[in-house]
Amino acid sequence: MPAQGFSAKAEKKGDAAAKHQQQRRDPYEVLGVPRNCKEQEIKSAYRRMALKYHPDKNQNDPVAADIFNEITYSYNILSDPDKRRHYDTSGFQAIDSESQELELDLSSLGALNTMLAALFSKLGVPIKTTVSATVLEEALHGSVTVRSLEFGKPLRRKVEKQCAHFYSVLVTERESQMGLVCRVRSRGNSKFKLLYFEHDDNGGLNLALQEDSTKAGKVSTAGMFFLRFPVYRFEQTKSMAITKDPDAAFFKKLDGFQPCEITELKIGTHIFAVYGDNFFSSAVYTIEFLCGEAFYSEKEELRDVEAKILAKRTELSKFESEYREVLAQFTEMTKRYAQEVEEIDELLRKRNTIHASYTAVPPISRSSSSSKLRSSFRGSAAEEDEAREKKPRDGWRKKKWFKPHLKVSKRKPC
Repeated sequence: MPAQGFSAKAEKKGDAAAKHQQQRRDPYEVLGVPRNCKEQEIKSAYRRMALKYHPDKNQNDPVAADIFNEITYSYNILSDPDKRRHYDTSGFQAIDSESQELELDLSSLGALNTMLAALFSKLGVPIKTTVSATVLEEALHGSVTVRSLEFGKPLRRKVEKQCAHFYSVLVTERESQMGLVCRVRSRGNSKFKLLYFEHDDNGGLNLALQEDSTKAGKVSTAGMFFLRFPVYRFEQTKSMAITKDPDAAFFKKLDGFQPCEITELKIGTHIFAVYGDNFFSSAVYTIEFLCGEAFYSEKEELRDVEAKILAKRTELSKFESEYREVLAQFTEMTKRYAQEVEEIDELLRKRNTIHASYTAVPPISRSSSSSKLRSSFRGSAAEEDEAREKKPRDGWRKKKWFKPHLKVSKRKPC
């Protein structure tokens, strides 16, 4: 009876899991994008829907909170090229087997959750953060303060956590033809994001590009390059499949090499922003806009190197199939080698055992005749010993010690 109750509970639990699997909607359907959509379409759809259903704008609305969680979950799948490919081939089953890296809006977390996130980040756990919904909403409504900057004139400022400083730069025909570079530097371990916004038809600003700062020595940097040819960014992907298969870490290394959505800036005014991404403290940074003309040689080298990386990524995919095939053959040959060694050692052991049975001298068996001979030999030896002992004793008896031979002088006394 207890076993039946346990099985009934297990069935209920399995039914609940299956029901949950059926309730999950297609991520493409959730974000309202086609399956052949580009990365920029996914980002735009996510930002539009995230602003609409964000918990800060829909307080005490559990339906909006569930929709927001569904949007975030769908975006985490489609924004990662590796996860998106796995979902397209195997559905949610492939996604559930991997560790999910959720993007956190630190401005919506409480003090305790922020402390926990900071602690995990200190321990080395990768935690992705997203731009505050408040900042995106203010930009969308056009209610942000924009400061104008000139080319070649760096500006040093301090931005508070989960806040943003907006800057405008006027791109002329010269910069549009030669390219534009925007770079931000910060000393220490400060984290920030470099953002690029596009003008909306309603006069607002939509987030189009985002670059997280990376630490290089004692400086954190971030940069955007608009050089009139495809520029790629490199994002390392970590999944359970790579963790289980060490070779996959090598073959999937270049999967995070993805092109930037915008390659050039047209003539006109363009908007950038620096977003403070620290957990508790502000970030001091220096922003600077430069014309691509000063980086002519670097541009040519970058174009050449990235072209070689793309070619190498294609070669790597072909090499992986060849490597897997040869590795399977090598594994099979290794197993056969071990079996052959074991069989040969066993045959040689049997052969040596048989040879030993012919060449080894058997031990002498203790027969009755040998025991009789040994006993007779012991008896004669004992008799000889007794005879030796008796002879001196008899001689000693004949010559008694108390009858010595004394010589007495017969001469009479005077």
